[in-house]
Amino acid sequence: MKTFNKSIIAALVLGSTAMSAQANSWENESKDAWIDGKAETVLLMNTNLNNFDINTDVKNGKVVLTGKVDSEVEKELAEELVLSLDGVSGVDNSLTVVKNMDAKHTDKNMMNDDDNDLTDAKITTVITTRFLFDSEVGGTDIDVDTDNGIVTLNGSVESEAEKQLAVKIAKNAEDVRDVVDELTIVAE
Repeated sequence: MKTFNKSIIAALVLGSTAMSAQANSWENESKDAWIDGKAETVLLMNTNLNNFDINTDVKNGKVVLTGKVDSEVEKELAEELVLSLDGVSGVDNSLTVVKNMDAKHTDKNMMNDDDNDLTDAKITTVITTRFLFDSEVGGTDIDVDTDNGIVTLNGSVESEAEKQLAVKIAKNAEDVRDVVDELTIVAE
């Protein structure tokens, strides 16, 4: 009888351990699916990217980007957008840059202007996305404009702390040269 009881106890312990591991695996898979959905959404909402050419896979919070984009700036933009999401531990950017053979812009100055415009659009999109996903910043009340890497923040915030956080988020974005703070504090 004692052997039978020990066998039952051992089976229960092993069974509960297996159930715990299975539940943990399910939680990780659910979190990865949630991150994958957020990554797909943020890429889809960006008008500078063709989301249908970008694939996302997530494993343990790390997002793998595959597919094709038209420029290095678009490749960086996709990475920055996904990296700014909560829960993302890293990004493996395996996107392939495919030069558009139909491009009519051959003049280097025009290419530089296009690159600057794309970089400015990337900066604006990244900062706006970070504002929208940060619960401490009223992202819908702040307008972000970028010109040659100089970011101007307009709109209203509820406190000095929110204002400082918004400016800090903008300054921390890649390719930002300076931030012009035109935010006003409006207590609600």
